[in-house]
Amino acid sequence: MDPDVIRSVADGAADDAGGVDPALLGYFLPIVVEAASSGRRLSHRELTACGERGSVAAQAGVPLRALIDLYLSACWRLWERLDVVADGDAARVRAAGLAVLRAADDAVAALAEGFQLARNDLSRQQESTRRELFDTLLAGGPDAAAVTGRAADQGLDLTSPHAVLVARYELTFDDPSTTSVPRRLERALAGRHGDANPVVAVKNGLLVCIFAAPDAASVTLVGRRLLGVLAEALPGVAAGRSWQAAVGRTLAGATSVRVSYEQALGALDLADRLRLETPVVDASELVAYQVLLRDRVSVDELISTVLGPLATARGGARPLLETLDAYYATGGVSTATAVRLHLSVRAVTYRLQRVRELLGTDPTDPAQRFTLQAAVIAARLLSWPEVPLDRG
Repeated sequence: MDPDVIRSVADGAADDAGGVDPALLGYFLPIVVEAASSGRRLSHRELTACGERGSVAAQAGVPLRALIDLYLSACWRLWERLDVVADGDAARVRAAGLAVLRAADDAVAALAEGFQLARNDLSRQQESTRRELFDTLLAGGPDAAAVTGRAADQGLDLTSPHAVLVARYELTFDDPSTTSVPRRLERALAGRHGDANPVVAVKNGLLVCIFAAPDAASVTLVGRRLLGVLAEALPGVAAGRSWQAAVGRTLAGATSVRVSYEQALGALDLADRLRLETPVVDASELVAYQVLLRDRVSVDELISTVLGPLATARGGARPLLETLDAYYATGGVSTATAVRLHLSVRAVTYRLQRVRELLGTDPTDPAQRFTLQAAVIAARLLSWPEVPLDRG
């Protein structure tokens, strides 16, 4: 067949497919012309070449739909230009038609296989790149500053405000039942509030999300999206305290990712010690507790001085501490405290009286509440009395 005809068919098929490069057809059209004339199937070498062109298309970002459209359009455009069709012999036309259809079928199957294999390779490379970026950012230091450009390539602008969310789950996010959560969360957050893609991965069993945080609404959104993703991926997870998350401060700069990450980890630990029920904890709201823990000597002295006598109570200090904790958490309402502890109001009143007797301090007196409540919080943070105080 005239090369000009082949070129014309290829150009028309390329236009049909949305303007893709007609060179992706390779030598497919001359092969189809020969197959229509001889009735043969495509050879292994020819199918391998189709697979290679599928791989090239995938690496060039050509959609599979457009690639298949290119080949099928080339076949039907070529059909009416074939000499065997122009001759009009019915038997030869049927044979040629069968040969062309088989050539198209075999070629498209080889194209799709080559395309998918290349896409799988690209996906693995991209995942490896994202994981390396993720680990570098969380490690901090000079290496983190050096990957700002690579982060931008992944859709994360580290020169703008961003934050880190860390979530824990009772089965850990390494569990097979949670493998879809990171990708689901990325899809749920991509392009929202800052038009930047988050970087989500699992580290030490915890779900970690680095995301753009231009305003408070974006931080709130991440918590809501996480709840929605967990509810969808893990039915029933919303019930109880099977998961909890914390968000570090919003900061700018690649090296600040580690800072926000460590703040989120610390907030998650504090939330566990304080037995907070909030699904997503903001690290900035726990600053007072962090300040309290910085002077360990003073905190130990506060606990031993204010609460130490409770250890002499029958049954130990724990029941009385739990009562004080619940009493302050419910705003000093005995009935609500009783409900919270599954006790009678009379039992709560008795315990508060025992605290008054042992400490010489009235837990119901607003004037004495601050010091006593601060000591109760400190005890909770240090797991006293189960964990002895540091007397050093």
